[in-house]
Amino acid sequence: MALELAHENIWFDKWRVDDAERQFHENKSLGGRTGGAAGVGGGAVTADILNRITKLEDHNTSLLKSVSTLEKQLIEVTKRLSSMECGGKTTVPTPAPATKSEPMEDDDDDIDLFGSDDEEEEEQAAKVREERLKAYAEKKAKKPGPIAKSSVLLDCKPWDDETDMSVMEKEIRKIEMDGLVWGAAKLMPLAFGIMKLSILCTVEDEKVSIDDLSEKIQEIEDYVQSVDIAAFNKV
Repeated sequence: MALELAHENIWFDKWRVDDAERQFHENKSLGGRTGGAAGVGGGAVTADILNRITKLEDHNTSLLKSVSTLEKQLIEVTKRLSSMECGGKTTVPTPAPATKSEPMEDDDDDIDLFGSDDEEEEEQAAKVREERLKAYAEKKAKKPGPIAKSSVLLDCKPWDDETDMSVMEKEIRKIEMDGLVWGAAKLMPLAFGIMKLSILCTVEDEKVSIDDLSEKIQEIEDYVQSVDIAAFNKV
């Protein structure tokens, strides 16, 4: 039995605490005066209990203040949330119930009436958008692109060494075509003392055909025997 009680958590000194608490209340009622009947051991217990009770009272006072502060803050937060909810919501009027004399209108009719203006505005906006796109496409189509040009070096050969090459050059330069610009020219040796005229020209590809130009030069039969394309480069 003694071994079992050794493992149990029993408060054997409870009577000391009860006596100390009783003496504390008696001393408190007498204005803090300590009775002479208390012993040395009883006085020590009373001082310890007094300190604990004082600490508990202070702690309870602090807790009460904290709870009061939290209650005030909670009330303020609740008021703010209520005001925000009231300001964010929009009141929708409740439709009056239909009576026999005034039957309720069909929902489809209301939607059609209120949506007709929006449909017309959308159609007008679509027409304006199509017109702008069409005008932009036409403007872009009319805008001229880069002009394709070519630089051509022509070798014009005479009949013999007695041909006046200066006159040949003048006759060739008399040829005028839209998109044709003559450039530099010089005499180059051909064979047996015969010289050929190498003349440079720039042509617009869409306006001037090199074959047509060669034929026009060969039409100068008194001076020109043949025309060859020595070089052809895109500009």
